[in-house]
Amino acid sequence: MPISSINPATGEVLQTFDSLNEQQLEAKLARASEAFHEHHRTSFADRAEKMVRAAEILEAEKKSFARTMTLEMGKPINAAVQEAEKCAWVCRYYAENAEKHLADEVVETNATTSFVRYQPLGVVLAIMPWNFPFWQVFRFAAPALMAGNVGLLKHASNVPQCALAIEDIFHRAGFPEGAFQTLLIGSNAVEKVLEDSRVAAATLTGSEPAGRSVASTAGKQIKKTVLELGGSDPFIVMPSANVEEAVSTAVKARTINNGQSCIAAKRFIVHDAIYDRFEKEFVAAMKKLRVGDPITESTDIGPLATEQILKDLQDQVNVSVAAGAKILTGGQRAAVTGALERGNFYEPTVLADIPKDSPAYRDELFGPVASLFRVNSIDEAIELANATTFGLGSAAWTNEAKERDRFIEDLEAGSVFVNGMVASDPRLPFGGVKHSGYGRELSYFGIREFVNVKTVVVN
Repeated sequence: MPISSINPATGEVLQTFDSLNEQQLEAKLARASEAFHEHHRTSFADRAEKMVRAAEILEAEKKSFARTMTLEMGKPINAAVQEAEKCAWVCRYYAENAEKHLADEVVETNATTSFVRYQPLGVVLAIMPWNFPFWQVFRFAAPALMAGNVGLLKHASNVPQCALAIEDIFHRAGFPEGAFQTLLIGSNAVEKVLEDSRVAAATLTGSEPAGRSVASTAGKQIKKTVLELGGSDPFIVMPSANVEEAVSTAVKARTINNGQSCIAAKRFIVHDAIYDRFEKEFVAAMKKLRVGDPITESTDIGPLATEQILKDLQDQVNVSVAAGAKILTGGQRAAVTGALERGNFYEPTVLADIPKDSPAYRDELFGPVASLFRVNSIDEAIELANATTFGLGSAAWTNEAKERDRFIEDLEAGSVFVNGMVASDPRLPFGGVKHSGYGRELSYFGIREFVNVKTVVVN
């Protein structure tokens, strides 16, 4: 079955690729297994040199990589350049810190010597999404390769050019042949790859159903997995907050990557004392956002990645409105003309008065749609924030120490950002709880996910 790269701003088919046949897939698996035996015996210094070279390639060619991202999935071009830069950052971070993160740890016992050694597991299958088509891959690949593992990338089928570009970066950086390979296969072929004895573990960033499927298959094979799934992140604003700054950040937090981010703020929970002001300023700011061609630097909101994502989002908004939600702005496909009229554009949208039984209350809305809620106390804010199956990120705006401590302690999420926007950082662990997944990426936590934590005792 062919894999097509389609420009979501125009509907134009950019390029079509043939899926791997059984013989081609087998060859890649064999090559990965062979590469591991070579790669894991190299020194940290050798791997670091290559990882720095990957960073240099990303930095030198960031505009070209950004254009590929934008044309394949619609990310605004400025954000795409920043994504390439962030990938270089994570490469440099692990080049500089991997050896320290995986150094032997001496533990005093009754033995002559006892310590913990971290050793790579082998071939790791990475099943990655389209929304951050470079970053999501590099935040796995940089620590995995520096640990001595090798990677097989099953990228989302709408970003094959990004997938091949990433493989080429690692090849040009000097990593052994087969140390990082892209598998142009459909989702129906993932189970067979994961069941292969040469694959030691898997990581997935994606939807909850995809996570359940991969976890189930890996569990039957007793293979390690890390899952980063969806989110319906709360953004809480209390009376002591700087409302102007909170509004400005809220708009960015909801519309980053055209609203297609797992850690984008999605539910805005505002105290009654400042709700009216927040709503007025937030809606006004959302109305000012420029929707259009993502290649144009002045564009704020580009198209959604696929026609199906657009339809799903519209259905969620329609069902929520039918249940009683009120549209404050937007609520429909954005009107564009000319070459963009077939694009997957959706208006920046704000919903309020949202009933409990609606999608805007309980589900993840993957697009530029914000849900506003009014609360009367911090207890009500926390209860509402936690009233979801997800637990990825959370943001709370307050200048009162007691409120800050309550949010840090009681919000059920993998991260809490106080007076700021949720974002990933190579220096900090990233991941979620509840149905947002398990395991961590980034920091020393991330590089230790796919290693054998070996206890060594010498008497």
